[in-house]
Amino acid sequence: MKILLIQHHNFLNGSGGTEKICTFIANGLAGLGHEIEIATHQNIKGKPVFPLKSNITVTNIFDENTPQIELKPVFNYTGLNLLKWIFYKIQKKITKRENRKLIKKFGGADGLLKYNLRFRANQWKNYIEIQKPDLIITMSIGSLLEITFENEYKIPIVNSVNGRPDYDYSDILWYRSPFEIALLKNAYRYLAGIQVLFESYKEFLPETFNGRAEIIPNPVPQFKDEDIVNHKTAKEIYKIINIGTLASDCKQQHIAIEAFAAVSEKYPNWELHFWGEGSDFEFLDNKIKMLHLQNRIFLNGFTNDPLSKLKESDIFIFPSKYEGFPLALTEAISSGLPALGFSACSGVNELIDHNQNGFLAKDTDELTMYIERLIINTDLRSEMGRNGHLKMRQFAPESIITDWDSFLSHCKENYKEQYNI
Repeated sequence: MKILLIQHHNFLNGSGGTEKICTFIANGLAGLGHEIEIATHQNIKGKPVFPLKSNITVTNIFDENTPQIELKPVFNYTGLNLLKWIFYKIQKKITKRENRKLIKKFGGADGLLKYNLRFRANQWKNYIEIQKPDLIITMSIGSLLEITFENEYKIPIVNSVNGRPDYDYSDILWYRSPFEIALLKNAYRYLAGIQVLFESYKEFLPETFNGRAEIIPNPVPQFKDEDIVNHKTAKEIYKIINIGTLASDCKQQHIAIEAFAAVSEKYPNWELHFWGEGSDFEFLDNKIKMLHLQNRIFLNGFTNDPLSKLKESDIFIFPSKYEGFPLALTEAISSGLPALGFSACSGVNELIDHNQNGFLAKDTDELTMYIERLIINTDLRSEMGRNGHLKMRQFAPESIITDWDSFLSHCKENYKEQYNI
C-alpha cells in the first residue's frame, strides 16, 4: 500500500512528540513493506531530526510562488537598555498598526486565514493528485484542514491524534475564533478513521466525526528487567529529572522548581535537573537564581540521548497542566523511575497509577509532600519503579505498529466498500 503521511509544519528540524510519532509510524509501516512518503509545507531549510529508513521519501511542498500574506512579527525587548526599550516600544506600536491595517484589508483575521488556507489547500490538492496514494495519514487536524479545505478526495484519510482530541479543534488551550473552530470541526467529516490514545479520549471527538475510532497508544521503549534503574545503589548525588520543552504555560517546570526548593535544604545530596529547550529558559533561570539554587537546580539544554539521562536519575517529575500521551513520561516510567504529576492533567493521569508507579498530586503542596516521600524511601522508589516498568510492557513498539497496520487495512477496505471503489 502506498501511504502518504502529512505533517504540514514542524516536521523538518522538529524534535517534539508529533515528529517522533510520525517517524515511528513511517519506519514501522515501511518495515512491513508499505511504500511511505512524508510531506510537509515549511518555509525553511532543514531535515528530519529522528532517523528514517532509507526507502522513505520526505517532501517539502513549499513553493515561494504560492500566495501567502503573513503578519509581521512583534518583538518584545526584555533587556535593560533604556534607549533600546524605547526604540523597540515604538517599533512594536508601528508593527501592530501595520498588522491591523492588513487584517482590515481582508475583512478581519478570519478572512486572512481563509485567503492563505485556500492557496495552500490548492497546492496540496495538486500534489496529492500527482502522488496518488492509497491512503493518507494526517498527523494533526491542522494538517487535515490544510489538505481538505474546499477539496474532495477519493482516498481514505486517517488522522493520528497526539493529544486529547478536543485540544485540536476547541479554544480550551488557546484562542481560536468561532470561524476557525468551525473549519476544524468540519474537517473531521473527511476522515475514514481516527486513532486515539485512550478509551476515555473517544468522548472528546466532535459530533462531525463519523468514521472509525481506534485506540492505539504511542510506543514506549522497552528495557530488560536487569537494565532498569537500580534504586538500591548508593550515590553521593541523587537526581530528580524532568525532560520536556521549557514552556511554563503547559509543562509548568516552575512548579517543579518551587516544590523542590521547599525541601532542598533538608536533603543537600539531591538535585533537580531539566533537559530540554524552550522559550521560557530565561524565566526559569531567573527563578532559580532568585532562590539561590544554581548549584542544586540545572537547566541542561537539549539531549539527544534522553534514555541515558533517565537511567542515571532517581525520580521523574512531570508537573504538566495538559498532555496527550507524554512520551518523556512513558520513557521514564519504562526505565524504572517513580513518577510525579498532577491528577488533573490529561494523559498523565492515565499513565501514573497513584500509589502504584508514582503519585498524582492535587496541588503544589501535595507535590512537595510526594517528592519528600520518595526521597526518604529507597524501597518505595524501587517498588514503584518496577511497577511502572511492568505497566509499560503493554506499549511495546512492535505491537503498536501491528495495530496501526491492521487499523489502516480496515479503514481502506471499509472505504472501498462504502464508495464502491
